[in-house]
Amino acid sequence: MLKPLTAVLIGAGNRGYEAYGPYALAHPEQIRFVAVAEPHEGRRARFARAHDIPPERQFITWEDLLAKGKIADVAFICTMDRLHVEPTLAALEAGYDVLLEKPMAPTLAECVRLVQAAERTGRLLQIAHVLRYVPFFSTLRDIVTSGRLGDIITIEHRENVSYWHMAHSFVRGLWRNSDIASPMILTKCCHDLDILFWLFGPCRRLSSFGSLIHYRAENAPPGAPERCTDGCPAADECPWYAPRLYLDLVPLRLTMSGLEAVPDYQGWPISVISEDTSLEARRRALETGPYGRCVYRCDNNVVDHQVVNMELESGASVSMIMHGHSHKEGRTMRYDGTRATLLGRYYLDEQWIEIHDHLTGKVERIEFPVTSSGAGATGHASGDQGLMAAFVRAVNGVAPALTTARDALESHLMAFAAQEARLNGIVIDMREFRRRAEATSA
Repeated sequence: MLKPLTAVLIGAGNRGYEAYGPYALAHPEQIRFVAVAEPHEGRRARFARAHDIPPERQFITWEDLLAKGKIADVAFICTMDRLHVEPTLAALEAGYDVLLEKPMAPTLAECVRLVQAAERTGRLLQIAHVLRYVPFFSTLRDIVTSGRLGDIITIEHRENVSYWHMAHSFVRGLWRNSDIASPMILTKCCHDLDILFWLFGPCRRLSSFGSLIHYRAENAPPGAPERCTDGCPAADECPWYAPRLYLDLVPLRLTMSGLEAVPDYQGWPISVISEDTSLEARRRALETGPYGRCVYRCDNNVVDHQVVNMELESGASVSMIMHGHSHKEGRTMRYDGTRATLLGRYYLDEQWIEIHDHLTGKVERIEFPVTSSGAGATGHASGDQGLMAAFVRAVNGVAPALTTARDALESHLMAFAAQEARLNGIVIDMREFRRRAEATSA
């Protein structure tokens, strides 16, 4: 029998409100939010209303909330990347078990510091690597660890970020600039690096190449204004034209199964640009807010493509490609082993794994159900639910989490190493990189 947990939320934005909040509302016998800290009055009030949180448990800052002492069992830290460290450290010291949004922190030293704090305090620090809880990826792990593929020789993994998601999150949006967020290889691909580590073990050395090629001022169409809504002459020809995405929902309708059956879709990414998701409010948001900017007129500096080449401790070689120019959102993979080849496709509207056996020539195809409504546009929905269920079980001591904070650190180490390798044109020895990271944070 699980003990119902009480929780506090620090940061009531997209992830806190749309990913973790709904699970608590659907499963009050497992977890209930009893306090919230959020500087934005509208978001704070919205979350408090949804979870029936009284005024005395609504706080503007995380400092005010944690100053009350330990008022719940667990804390969810869902602030922006650069605001992860201090509230997480304070929550751990106060005795909370913590679920922290990924990435852990924007610098390597801070990531190591968080892991060391969790180990020192003896508290659970769960990082939101939600893909481990998605059936597609847990099936991949079962296949790899079963030995059906034989010894794994080469691994190809692609993170295909759609052109419109790239524009939304990494050109116009909150993760567009590494000076205010984190490098894209960390913010977008720590999921992928975690899956590779989970399936195939640690990396021995790596190199990386990539840059920002397209979303630059010199690539703007002639006469393009600062905003799409200011009379852009290229409106009819531009895939990134903001009203096309946020008012007409064209990319979503083309790539999301069943969206036509949702007459008034208000989920991600619409919910990000305006709390009021009415058509008129969205128009105003595009006229005044960051999501109406021309994709060639933003202050973005993160890459729009990057490749990470790895040699694993097992001897296998890995090529991981991330780019922001895909026709639709998803991941693809190919694993070549001595006994079989595995092909996989993980898209919003298509998810399958094929195993091609070398001896018999037979092909086994495993298909997974896809979202049949407008829910779960990020592709995280089942993973979010699985993560929450696992976190509740882990805090109750019923079952260990799929990943420890120390395990979660490995994907961040690889991401930071890839960034260093890309910027300096070098090959990184991961054993030395790990030693340096621990020493720097000591």
